[in-house]
Amino acid sequence: MEAREVLKRPVITERATALMEEGKYTFEVHPAATKVDIKNAVEEIFKVKVDRVVTLKVRGKQKRVGRSTGRTSDRKKAIVSIAKGQRIPFFEGA
Repeated sequence: MEAREVLKRPVITERATALMEEGKYTFEVHPAATKVDIKNAVEEIFKVKVDRVVTLKVRGKQKRVGRSTGRTSDRKKAIVSIAKGQRIPFFEGA
């Protein structure tokens, strides 16, 4: 799997923003991506040293529009810890 296929998009939430101060960045990733795939993709794209990768699967929520009900898609997230002193300027708007 290619690096650009592994990382779908960054997750920008209040919690994810608070984690950035600790050197942890959150991404939505391909469901079949492994921790090693995610580590290699982040190191290749952002040129940083990754210390740790934590993955979690997020189940889709029930949604309702009028009478019909459905579900949002399941997705996989990864929280990536990078080496101390490094940062990813893409997230901080620089």
